[in-house]
Amino acid sequence: MAKIGLYFGSFNPIHIGHIAIAGYMTEFSGLDQVWFVVSPHNPLKKKETLLAGYHRLFMVQAAIGDNLRLKATDIEFKLPLPSYTIDTIAYLEEKYPNHEFCLVMGEDNLYTLHRWKNADELIGKHEIYVYPRPDAVKADSQRLDEILKKALIHRSGAPMIELSGTFIRDGIKQGKNMSYFVPPAVWKYIVEMHFYEK
Repeated sequence: MAKIGLYFGSFNPIHIGHIAIAGYMTEFSGLDQVWFVVSPHNPLKKKETLLAGYHRLFMVQAAIGDNLRLKATDIEFKLPLPSYTIDTIAYLEEKYPNHEFCLVMGEDNLYTLHRWKNADELIGKHEIYVYPRPDAVKADSQRLDEILKKALIHRSGAPMIELSGTFIRDGIKQGKNMSYFVPPAVWKYIVEMHFYEK
């Protein structure tokens, strides 16, 4: 049975930090593969600067290239909105009964679990692989404390990467060369399509 880490995100755009984290998880955390689950829209985030899903999916596929341990999936584009992790995983389990699915998330997302749909069911069934985030602040919540106590959490020693889609989008808007922060194929597509310039 293959152990698959599901790495959810808007990937707007995917950057070298995302790739480094996914690579770390496959090389050091015992996961066979990491799947980038491109989200149509995170119910906990604003939608203003979000590129169309197919553009973000294309960029993830371009970033991965021929790496067989990483995969891009548009599974959430086919499910009812808003997308909830618990529903997506249930669908994937039905479709891939021979895979064991885990969650890959930043420490900042870990501390929002008390706001997730069916969080108890989610943590009861799925291990969580967490990478450190510089901006992670644990909420003062009894409900969150209860969830974290029950969850099977693997805290990784992945390097802390202070890089975000917001930083890249803002840099492009200011006319900066942001090619240093995204894979070359992704930068080529961003420039060709004039993404994030306004």
